[in-house]
Amino acid sequence: MRSPSISIPSRIPTINPNVTGRAITSVGPRYSPNLAPPCGYAYRDQSGECSGKPVASDGGGSGNSGNSGNSGKKGAKGSRGGSAVQSAAVNLQTVAGQLVAELDGALTDAQADALARRHGLARIGSQNFPLIGATIGLFRITDGRAVDVVRRELAADAGVRSVQSNFRYRLQQQKAEPGEGDPAQYALVKLRLAEAHALSRGGDVLVAVIDSGIDANHPELSGAIADSFDALAAKEGPHSHGTGVAGAIVAHARLMGSAPAARLVAIRAFGVAAKGAESNSYVILKSLDYAALHGAQIINMSFAGPKDDLIDRAIAAIAARGIVMVAAAGNAGAKSPPLYPAANANVIAVSATDAQDRLFAASNRGGYVAIAAPGVDIFLPAPDQKYQMASGTSFSSAYVSGVAALMLARNPALKRDELRDTLLRTARDLGSPGRDDLFGAGEADAFAAVQAVGSAPAAAPVVVAPQAPRQESVSEQKDMPVTRDLAAPGATVASDKSAVVGGGRPAAQ
Repeated sequence: MRSPSISIPSRIPTINPNVTGRAITSVGPRYSPNLAPPCGYAYRDQSGECSGKPVASDGGGSGNSGNSGNSGKKGAKGSRGGSAVQSAAVNLQTVAGQLVAELDGALTDAQADALARRHGLARIGSQNFPLIGATIGLFRITDGRAVDVVRRELAADAGVRSVQSNFRYRLQQQKAEPGEGDPAQYALVKLRLAEAHALSRGGDVLVAVIDSGIDANHPELSGAIADSFDALAAKEGPHSHGTGVAGAIVAHARLMGSAPAARLVAIRAFGVAAKGAESNSYVILKSLDYAALHGAQIINMSFAGPKDDLIDRAIAAIAARGIVMVAAAGNAGAKSPPLYPAANANVIAVSATDAQDRLFAASNRGGYVAIAAPGVDIFLPAPDQKYQMASGTSFSSAYVSGVAALMLARNPALKRDELRDTLLRTARDLGSPGRDDLFGAGEADAFAAVQAVGSAPAAAPVVVAPQAPRQESVSEQKDMPVTRDLAAPGATVASDKSAVVGGGRPAAQ
């Protein structure tokens, strides 16, 4: 049976990068997992105050650095400052002076506080996590001792089962300068979302978004937030990254997300900081626990950090429940080691492509990359009824989470492994023939994936128009943001070419 030809007019306004008029303002910083903000979320004390001092080495080690134990040794000839560089790398991946410990579940709060005092610690918080069947405590060193020393002493206590550093995680967004033409619509065509939505719109599939604050009042997200949880308990307002990621999944007014009828569990785990937004092991664990215990069928994780044994335990427990997990491969570039949670085998890792099917220059590569999706110059909602143009594997991950929601809505009996296998099997091959470390199985094809999981008898395979062979190419897109006012027919692009767009309320669908 021949598939019907569907013509759907664009609901996305064309953006002309050459208009003139109102001056633009930058809406947020660029984020990189390799840069430490001078006062990130993890640098703040319990009162939220920033010390304003450089972070000293905590000796905590790194999940990605095999040389952290040699940081005190003299570097090779000609490599001045080698030990300082290694110490800095450690500090980028761990929260200074903090430890996360699994405690004996029988300990009361008073006993946990007494344990902390015995080891020169202050208990920041502790709770039971049903997801992994453990009681986890977060502690701060109060007397300036090295983390390695305190870790060994704490691990030897009878009331403690394991101890690790409190690792940092960062959102995977890099704002980008728009190219010529209308970059806002290409993702819909690349993913074949118009055709896919004729079969499924993700109706009522529950997707947990672990991110920064989401603007639930944005017209694009109207009615899409089924539940929310603030893992930070900091009462911060909505943030551009979380709002953009949510929009890539469920936008349904002027824009179109990959699963416009899905429902979100909005989990705020990333706190606003001077240069980005950060979270840590303890907060991410709280977020995963909440998502798994409150009905999430898919969990989107558009953030990255080092390997973390505690988070790996949570991910294994979530996989055992049959929940689909999707994560950003990372924006650290070609030379980066694998970033987590994307590199966990139970997670679908997503790299980013541009409108010409080139890999985003900042996108991570590696054997853990499962699939690719558009992630360069993506038009998204922003807080306060505004819009933004952004790039990063964060948004590629969100698109794929939405495609997974389409598949589950089409076939609710679909198992986690079946969904992953089908998603990869139906992807459109890019780069070298077959699987490669840039694009994984290729670019996601929402229409082919949704067709493949239909409950009807197996249909003929989807035929994708043949394309000329291409060399593996990498987008040289600059990592700079631009913001414009949709209501002003003449916004001036600032000299740094950075931009989010403000504007009037979008017209109803």
